[in-house]
Amino acid sequence: MLLGMTALASRWRAISIPARSETLTHASYRLFTLILISMTLLLKYCEAALADRRGDMSQLRTRVENAISSLLPHGRVHVEDIARSLGMSERTLARKLSDEGLNFTQILQQLRRDLAVRYLDDRKLHVSKIAWLLGFHEVSAFTHAFKRWTGKTPSQTRTAGAL
Repeated sequence: MLLGMTALASRWRAISIPARSETLTHASYRLFTLILISMTLLLKYCEAALADRRGDMSQLRTRVENAISSLLPHGRVHVEDIARSLGMSERTLARKLSDEGLNFTQILQQLRRDLAVRYLDDRKLHVSKIAWLLGFHEVSAFTHAFKRWTGKTPSQTRTAGAL
């Protein structure tokens, strides 16, 4: 199974929403709830996307994708952070990925693309939320990246999926 995502999932599931009290304002409570729901949704989609590709993936790639997945909504996915979380230097990670014919940017972009396509299938998710879940600060940046990946805009992909 996906060890990194499983460990992450157990941490999320262990978080309980505190009862409303004077310590949490209404806005803080709603924000906390929204973040928890978003992270749970991200986990679900990441596990599904990774499961679809598991047969042809290396263990290192899976570990890198798991590490990336937890950082995507924060918009700060840097190779040095991923390498550190995997217990190796940035250069060692680059070398090991290169030995498998991969590079960090390629893995990041493919994971974002796969998750974007999967998210767009869920019509309840607004494009701005999808952009945030994938670590884009602007919807326009997500739209440009998606068009580069697929040749279509997110709205064109949704329209084509509805037919």
